[in-house]
Amino acid sequence: MSNHQDHTQLIWQIADLLRGPYRPPQYERVMLPMTVLRRFDCVLADTKDDVIKAYKKYEGKLSGKALDSKLDQVAKQKFHNHSPLDFEKMKGAPDSILHDLNNYIQGFSENVRRIFDFFEFEKEIEKMHRANILYLIVSKFSTVDLHPNTVDNIEMGLLFENLIRRFNELANETAGDHFTPREVIKLMVNILFINDDKLLSIPGTVRKMLDPTCGTGGMLAEAQNYLKNHHSQARLYAYGQEYNERAFATAASDMLIKEVAHNGTGENIRFGDSLIEDQFEGETFDYLIANPPFGVDWKKQQSQIVREHEKQGFSGRFGAGLPRVNDGALLFLQHMISKFEKVDEANKKYGSRLAVVFSGSPLFSGGAGSGESNIRRWIIENDWLEAVIALPEQMFYNTGITTYIWIVTNRKEKRRKGKIQLVDARDYYIPMRKSMGDKRRKIGDADEGEQDQIGEIVKMFGRFNGTEDGKVSKVFRNAEFGYTRVTVERPLRLQYQMTLEDKARFLNAYPALLDDIQAIDTTLGREVILDWNKADKTIKEILKKNESKWKMATYKLFRDVFTKTNPKAEKVKKGKNEYEPDSDLRDYENIPLERDIDEYFKTEVLPHVTDAWMDRTKDKVGYEINFNRYFYVLKPQRSLKEIDTDLKEVEQKILKLLGTITE
Repeated sequence: MSNHQDHTQLIWQIADLLRGPYRPPQYERVMLPMTVLRRFDCVLADTKDDVIKAYKKYEGKLSGKALDSKLDQVAKQKFHNHSPLDFEKMKGAPDSILHDLNNYIQGFSENVRRIFDFFEFEKEIEKMHRANILYLIVSKFSTVDLHPNTVDNIEMGLLFENLIRRFNELANETAGDHFTPREVIKLMVNILFINDDKLLSIPGTVRKMLDPTCGTGGMLAEAQNYLKNHHSQARLYAYGQEYNERAFATAASDMLIKEVAHNGTGENIRFGDSLIEDQFEGETFDYLIANPPFGVDWKKQQSQIVREHEKQGFSGRFGAGLPRVNDGALLFLQHMISKFEKVDEANKKYGSRLAVVFSGSPLFSGGAGSGESNIRRWIIENDWLEAVIALPEQMFYNTGITTYIWIVTNRKEKRRKGKIQLVDARDYYIPMRKSMGDKRRKIGDADEGEQDQIGEIVKMFGRFNGTEDGKVSKVFRNAEFGYTRVTVERPLRLQYQMTLEDKARFLNAYPALLDDIQAIDTTLGREVILDWNKADKTIKEILKKNESKWKMATYKLFRDVFTKTNPKAEKVKKGKNEYEPDSDLRDYENIPLERDIDEYFKTEVLPHVTDAWMDRTKDKVGYEINFNRYFYVLKPQRSLKEIDTDLKEVEQKILKLLGTITE
């Protein structure tokens, strides 16, 4: 068994000491920061005395970042601790453990203290002290040897990842907010890097990846592991942003533990809401990956997002459109696309690829002209959408719905240009022996000794031309997902009749028009007139003769009161060759972009409504991907004979039951 597995088991055993004051889903509040503390304690042990001497030398002369920088150099790390305390000394003073542990944490450089502020660890220290387990936990951790000579950075990274995963799974009722199942991440990462073997095999290659909703950093960690296993000569700098404080602290700790931050400060992971506090403004990345929260509303951020959309347009992040306020998924996608690297191979810029997990809503919600549709249109017409992969249901910890991986890139292969691949992987799963919240299924992973379903899906994606029967992978032209929403009008048909009741009702509103109404009543009479156009002409002549000038609103009310629609009536004329449309009969046709609109109207609409016409001034182009439509399998209907047989069986059962009641 490897070091990280041995140590994971040891730390897991220590966690059991928290039982009582803490419920198992709360263990991570203590165990993750304590693991980070112990690792840092061991890493800094060799230079501890030198750092303390340097601190005494510079104390009062330097402060803040200047002091941190000087002491980091002495520690030979991206952080330091200038407190005279360490785990061994704290273990020897049980009576002052509360004071000592707090002082020890305050002795760290600002970047580490900031992480522990986000962990809110001071609360947990106080809670453990009140429960009389603080000294026990510190003492047990002092026996865990996490020195780099025992557990190197790679092993430590794996240990911490394993702890994060296990604690998140333990807290599965909330894990979905910042934790994605590992096999889903593996699938996403494999597809992200699928065509980059040649690029990543160049010695000294450095690539950048961003996760704008990084949670505890699992996606970034898996991507780095992929490169270690497949392209060890390449370097992947991982960046992330997270707004959940504890998740942020965990991810930031992971980066410091692995020493992968290349900016020397350990600040590759930044805190804040990506939608309104972009911590990587102006930066671009080679790869992007994310699992934004499903169906999250953006009411709190609405004013700032709308302002950016209206004032900056496409020079900002949200130029393509704004989705409904109850689902911000497509805002995150636009944010990620804004981080794309432009393709300029002469200057070694190869564009970007992103993989993101969504629910079904972003595929089809919103009709033509809506924010969602306009965003899809922008992505598809720019030829950025490479593929959509449907995952099995019951894959995530906090929802059982079907989810989808979108692959978006500005550097499609030549064979993929102008096309989109849909992969239906909903049947690629194995049942879990024990469910975790809503997660009851997983995609088989060869590394776990299971059927290699991840590999099968990746191969399916890579083939691009679909499987032999075309049931699982299908390729479509971009335009096949687009349509024109055409307004179909039918003429208004009104009959006129003045009744005594309607006359009284109108005059109650406009008593001053009595003379005009009497003249109209006398001239047109009380019979039904099927041609409103003729009645309208006569009425206007009467008003002209009476020198009466009615307002438009008055005349509209007159028509509303004394007319009603009648399919047998004459069409109401609007102009010389136009008819007034009937808003109640107005309809819409979604005509595929690849169909001729006039031909479609002639063959699909006119045969059913011969008096219809199109109002092309109201045309709107929309895009949607109705996944089920493309993979729907029609089940053959049962024969009448089978149905009749079943009915007879049910009839016999009912007769028997009735017989037992009447006996």
